[in-house]
Amino acid sequence: MINSGLSEKAGQEIRESNSLTLPKRFYYKIKPMMPDWLRLLLRRTLVHVQQKKYADVWPIFKPAAARPMQWPGWPGGKRFALVLTHDVDSGEGNKKVPLLMELDRSLGFTATFFFVPEGYEHPDKHHDLLRRNGFEIGVHGLKHDGMLYVSETTFNKGAVQINHFIEKWNAAGFRAPCMHHNLAWHHRLNILYDASTYDTDPFEPQGGGVATIFPFTVTDHATGHSYVELPYTLPQDYLLFGIMRQKTINIWKRKLDWIADKGGMAHVLTHPDYMFFNVNGNQAEKYPSLFYAELLRYIKERYDGQYWLASAKDMAAYWKSTQQQSCRV
Repeated sequence: MINSGLSEKAGQEIRESNSLTLPKRFYYKIKPMMPDWLRLLLRRTLVHVQQKKYADVWPIFKPAAARPMQWPGWPGGKRFALVLTHDVDSGEGNKKVPLLMELDRSLGFTATFFFVPEGYEHPDKHHDLLRRNGFEIGVHGLKHDGMLYVSETTFNKGAVQINHFIEKWNAAGFRAPCMHHNLAWHHRLNILYDASTYDTDPFEPQGGGVATIFPFTVTDHATGHSYVELPYTLPQDYLLFGIMRQKTINIWKRKLDWIADKGGMAHVLTHPDYMFFNVNGNQAEKYPSLFYAELLRYIKERYDGQYWLASAKDMAAYWKSTQQQSCRV
């Protein structure tokens, strides 16, 4: 049942994007056997073909700006909210965590880092450093292999281990690798919030989106258990620069300006794995960290004093306190 606080369109998208199709499940089984160049070529070809088809829903889906019923506004009367999150997908990305943290700090920002518990050696080696500097830690799946959601049985087994790391890391939130999600299954996780969805992104494995640039509460009508969903609302860095090979941050700016105008949540998702932090970097799927720094400077200069910067945890806690727009699944 969809509460009236959430649009019918959003409810439809949630239901339609709650599972992977059989062909996509097969893809994730054979993905480890595919050479990187082939995987990248297939993804780029598919997105290139799809771009015109989805021009009216991406990067902006206008109905997603609908405000929740009885919306009280952001803390301090701010115009919009800003949440910065980073997914650490690999050991290579984990090595770059201090560099990305310093980039954020140097421009006056903090963020939430999501780590894969069983994806690389010592995923928690930077946690103390991050916490000392005001950053948050989240759990990013269990393994970064796309297999967690192949069946409910598989997910249930994984959830036991994920909950172990949630407790061990004193984490409040979860994000699934590859943005896979089943919002009903996520009630089995001991979380304040989930961040595995997006307002609109037809290029993701599950496509569609939740059709809102605001958080929302997901409630199990049988148990009463609830958590807050935090969809990302700016296109992912990997899509823009790794797949589409954009050479500017104009799409980021356009979407951010629209969200600011509508008073929504600008939720930015980036990856240290796909950034290079020196001028000589030139790998096929990577982009200069200067692009991300440019976005932060743009926010800071154009919208100085107009946004509420929140960690994912603080955003979820605030939203839960308002008890707005509940989606029952």
